[in-house]
Amino acid sequence: MPPYGQAAGGYGSSPVSAPNNYLVWAILSTLLCCLPLGIVSIIFATKVDTLAAMGNLTGALEASRKAKNFAIAAACVGGAIAALYVVFVLVAVVGANNGSL
Repeated sequence: MPPYGQAAGGYGSSPVSAPNNYLVWAILSTLLCCLPLGIVSIIFATKVDTLAAMGNLTGALEASRKAKNFAIAAACVGGAIAALYVVFVLVAVVGANNGSL
């Protein structure tokens, strides 16, 4: 075990950087798109740095991939809901205008 404060690889070794945690995207997709999927994305995004710090690079990569996928899914669901809302509003406006003629 390396001394406190020393990289695990020993002298001269470069530490492996943690993968992207996609936390900003997770928060934005939670606030702007789809709350349930965004929360799941935040949970996985917060695990990335912790797993990488513990040396579990495989787990960190997996959590990073899941955080990204859930953020994308939240954005897609939020976009689909917004598109459906616009369609329903347009149908209601057109229906209201046709009924008064």
